[in-house]
Parts: sequence; structure tokens; C-alpha cells
Amino acid sequence: MTHPPRTLIARLAAPLRTAGVALAVAVPGHATANPLPVDESALVRSYRAEAQAYEHGEGVPRDGARAATLYCKAARLGDAKSQYALGWMYANGRGVERNDALASFFLRAAAEQGLAPAERLLARLPETVEVPDCMREPPAVAVVVPPPQPAAAAPAAPALPPQAAELRRSAPPMIVDLVDRLAPQYQLEPHLVLAIIRVESNFDTVARSPKNAQGLMQLIPETAQRFNVLNAYDPTQNLRGGMAYLRWLLAYFEGDLALVTAAYNAGEGAVERYRGIPPYRETRDYVRRVLETVGTVVHPFDASVTAPSAVLRGRRTAAR
Repeated sequence: MTHPPRTLIARLAAPLRTAGVALAVAVPGHATANPLPVDESALVRSYRAEAQAYEHGEGVPRDGARAATLYCKAARLGDAKSQYALGWMYANGRGVERNDALASFFLRAAAEQGLAPAERLLARLPETVEVPDCMREPPAVAVVVPPPQPAAAAPAAPALPPQAAELRRSAPPMIVDLVDRLAPQYQLEPHLVLAIIRVESNFDTVARSPKNAQGLMQLIPETAQRFNVLNAYDPTQNLRGGMAYLRWLLAYFEGDLALVTAAYNAGEGAVERYRGIPPYRETRDYVRRVLETVGTVVHPFDASVTAPSAVLRGRRTAAR
């Protein structure tokens, strides 16, 4: 049997807040230590197909342990079908030793993505919060640089990444102007805000999701109330609420844009529960689309806004 080709998974980088050290922001034309995430769809299909072959002995000797390893690689990338398959294996002791805690973890991840069979099977299992080793994102290296020395003349601002520049040209001018005016008040790069808006609402001021997320930055009522937004369909109020939330998330996750964008999509609770980007296809695709546009994986943050996450603080390694 010819196995599907495997490719390397791009790692996400995250900043580490260090006294007296400024966080690096990717600049076009300069190499970065950690590439942006790639579209993982083909990789997921490859892992799942190979796992199914080993689980059922289709063209290869049956090997439950190897199947579980491959399913978990796909599960970590947000594949609900692989999460369900692995949960079922652990719940029934099929090819692996029965483990209700592991079964519960994988089935819950699949159920949270809307897989009804996983939800039904989950009902008879205990709840678990421990993240299995195979689901943990490998620690990435943060790029840090010393603070810049005073210069006689301020250097020219770096050019925007191509996708960010194209986004500014294609977005409605009124919204671009509004973002440009408001973003500095929240210490945000305007093209980050524009990237979030495009993925959330595609610049529709009256957009409303099935989960009742509203307006340009798709604020759910709880988030709107949290950041004092009275009318989520008013563009200025909506942007102020969404930007306030982004500023808070940047402080909470210490400038790690992968975690920040994942939390904007799935909630900071889900990011902490999974100790990183939740294994949801929607969330992983969301993070990829935003980071590809902004061209960096870190963003300056104001540490005075809130204390960092106690769960994820310090999990990354700093390197010069």
C-alpha cells in the first residue's frame, strides 16, 4: 500500500514578556524563526486515511497503537472525525487499552464541533480536563530583540505585508478610515483589526450569526455588555467593543497572536482548556487566515490591561 505523503506542520510562534526586552514583529524581507501556519486540510486527510488503514488492517497489518498515533495527529489539527474515532477506540478498548478519561477528552472535542454521535457516547463518560500529550502543541521559540537605540531620525515604517496591503485597498474606505482612527487608541495595528473584521463579518455592519454574534466584529451579547457596547450594530460602538476585547486578549496572552485570534473565535476559556489553539477546524482555519494577512505571529501589548493567563503564562521559550 502506498501511504499518503506527509508534510511538516508549520509552528506558531508566541512572544515571551521579558524585562527590558521588546517583542519582535515580523518585517517583510527579514527572516523569522517561526513560519506562519499553513492550510492543514490535506495533512488532516492524509493522517486520517492512514490511521483508518491501520485501525482496520486495510492493506497493512492491523496496528491499533499506530492508528491512535495518526488519529491524534489529525485530531490536534481539529479533525472532528479523527477525534471521534480515537474517542471510540479508547471508550471500547479497540486496538488500544481502554481509557475513559482519554475517550472523554477526544469525544468532547468532537462534540464541541457538532458531531452528534460523539455527544451521545460522551454522555456515559466522566468529564476530564487533562490534555493528552499527543494533543499538546510543541513549544515554539519566541523571537526577541533588544530595545532600539535612539536614532537621529526615526526610521521609515515597514511596508505592510502584501495581503494586509491588499486588504486595505479592497475594504470599504469608510471602515478603513474608522479603524485607522480608533485602532491607535487601543494600541492595535489597524491591519490586524481589518483582518479580524473580514473573517468575522466581511465588513457587513448588520451581520448576525446563528449564535447571535452581531455587527462588524461579531460581538456576542455577553462580550458587548462586558465592554460597554449598547448598540452592536453601530459601527463605532462595535469597533470600540471589539478592539477593547482584542487589547485585553493581547495582554492576557502576552502578545501571542495565535492564542489571541483563537480566543476571539472560540473564547479564552477554550484556549486555556486545551492549553493552546482548540482542536476545532473552524478555529484553526480562522487563526491561519488572520495570521496570513497580518504577516506576523506577535503583537505589542500593554501589560497593565490585565494579568496574563495563569494557565499559559511562561509556556514558551525565549531566544535571541
